[in-house]
Amino acid sequence: MPTRRLAAATAAAAVSVLGLLPAATAQADTGGTTGKAGAVVLRTDLDVSLLNKTVSAPLSVVLNDVHAPATASKTALSATVDGVDGGRPFNVLRADVATARAAADKQRAEGYSNLVNAQVHVPGLAAVPLITVEQVTSKAVCAVGKRPTAHSNLLGSVSVLGQKVTLRTSGTTTVDVPSLGQVRLDLSRTATTSRTAAATALNLKVSVNPLKLNVSEVEGQVTLARATCESPVAAAVEPSPSVGSQTKPEPKPEHLAETGGSSATPYLVAGGALLLAVGGGAVVLARRRRAATTRGDAA
Repeated sequence: MPTRRLAAATAAAAVSVLGLLPAATAQADTGGTTGKAGAVVLRTDLDVSLLNKTVSAPLSVVLNDVHAPATASKTALSATVDGVDGGRPFNVLRADVATARAAADKQRAEGYSNLVNAQVHVPGLAAVPLITVEQVTSKAVCAVGKRPTAHSNLLGSVSVLGQKVTLRTSGTTTVDVPSLGQVRLDLSRTATTSRTAAATALNLKVSVNPLKLNVSEVEGQVTLARATCESPVAAAVEPSPSVGSQTKPEPKPEHLAETGGSSATPYLVAGGALLLAVGGGAVVLARRRRAATTRGDAA
């Protein structure tokens, strides 16, 4: 009987030791926010002055200005400015391809814009395009856990006020046409932060006064192929309550790490296994002794 009691006590001790092992905790997803993206093919912010600045009219037009999730494709944009061309509409932009695309979810946000064989016109210069480009593209990408990126490309030739110009890969180029005016071009302007990115293929600062007659003056800015994005906010992960037995858990030792384990865990496992083995052996030994006693009594 003492042996049986020893076996039971040993097994109970082993269970107690194993019960000290940490329970696994589940993870709960608390969500996150969707990123933001935008793209625009053309934006003008111009002031058109007529008759020696006695009449002033703003020219603010936008083509394919989209925000995620959206896609726009349009090749021509007309605008009307009172007092110019008899009040008739004129084409501000005409292109073979003019596409803007914006997409965003909880992992990634991307803005993209593209212009192919495009001409931009301003009032007072019906016969001469302000700028002609073969192709410009801009792309901005913001992904969770990655540095945002922004890129702009200009492919092919560029003409400003009818004059072909050679642009550097980035920076500012100024074009002076004595009989027409001045245009300053900023090529491939990009900016990034830890969560945002913006790319502009071409930004033009315009000052046009045809033949200096002060009949029609145009001042302001024109933007071609711009893309922006803002990174999604990653989902926060919080531990959910542990699923264990209904018995009240023992207080957690102060030296345990936040993950619920410690350097003593392997020893607890080994000790528990050893105690179980000793308990099992004690039970077998007790049964053999009892069987031997029974056979002796029977003899």
